[in-house]
Amino acid sequence: MTNLARPARRLLPWSLLLVPAVAGIPAGVLWWLLAPGGLNLITRDPALASGTVPVVWLPRDLTLAGILLLGGCLLAVFLADGKRPSPQAALLAGLAGALAGSLVAWGTGILVARLFGPAVDTSANASIAFSLRAWPVLLLGPAATAVSVFVLELVGTGSTKSGAGDGGTPAMLGPVK
Repeated sequence: MTNLARPARRLLPWSLLLVPAVAGIPAGVLWWLLAPGGLNLITRDPALASGTVPVVWLPRDLTLAGILLLGGCLLAVFLADGKRPSPQAALLAGLAGALAGSLVAWGTGILVARLFGPAVDTSANASIAFSLRAWPVLLLGPAATAVSVFVLELVGTGSTKSGAGDGGTPAMLGPVK
């Protein structure tokens, strides 16, 4: 009986998919805690505590945008370490995880607002309730991850080639005299 050699299977890095998705839960709670219209811990201005004022809607969306940008940049640091057997699969899993984390953060923030926030009358406008008006905000997490991985890989490639032969002096500048 002959044993045929099977090619090594590359496993999808599930942790890079699941960890950012699960991290959406604390991100959503943080969004509700910090954003105007939620618990409003950033400004603590009573005028911004309610969603009835349209001035609240943009800062509420920008708070989630900032949280997702920070999460995307942190994820990119883990993706760009270069120690993965299949970096393309890791990047795709990380981007899918970032998108899932954005959706989970949005859903968690809405759920926490409904459970712990005051009851609101949304008959005038649906945005009076704690919500997200700008849907493209949900794409900022994966976009920040992709751009940050690109920049980190670009900087990492330049630094490994520049300091290789002359004791750490950048290759484009030449030796220091």
